[in-house]
This record gives sequence, structure tokens and C-alpha cells, in this order.
Amino acid sequence: MAETTVSSAPSDMTAEKAIDLAEKFGVDVGEVDEEIKQILGLTKAEGVVVFAVIGGSPAELSGIKVKAIIKEVDKHEIKTLVDLGYALDQALQTQNFTVATYEPA
Repeated sequence: MAETTVSSAPSDMTAEKAIDLAEKFGVDVGEVDEEIKQILGLTKAEGVVVFAVIGGSPAELSGIKVKAIIKEVDKHEIKTLVDLGYALDQALQTQNFTVATYEPA
């Protein structure tokens, strides 16, 4: 059985679906915009920021922190909510995946 990659995932992913999938993982997220970029001292307005982590969730148990920028899910680069949605849609099915984050100072 062939693996589906983020780039070949169905094109019906929306930001709203991505937010729902992120909540299943245990995080409340949003895209990094110019305001968030300035607040967190980032160099680019790109990526997905964690606004809240749900207690007892897989995200909390894996050490995801508030204000972290989600950079990758299972080695798939995350630049938008839709990217996150595609990656989580696949990853949550396996229940065994990696999440790379950047925590601004």
C-alpha cells in the first residue's frame, strides 16, 4: 500500500477542517500573521502558532507549548493551516508521529 504524502492529499482541506484536526491533537492554533510575527519576534509571517494546549491531550503529553510554531509534522513542512490539516489528517490515523516546533524566546 502506497503512502500518501501531503502534496498528494485530497484538495478539500480547509483552514476550518485543519483547526478541527488540531483540536483533536490537543492544540488551538492559528496562522502566523504580521501582528503575531512582531509579538513573537519572528523573521517571517509564516507558519502555525499554538495559542493553547488542551490538558491531558496528545499535544500536551508530547511537550507542545503555547506560543510554539509548528514547523513540521512527520517531516512535512508546515507553512499554513491547510498544510497542518493535511499532515494531521494522515498522522492522527497512525497515532505515532513526530511534530517539530520552534519556541521563540
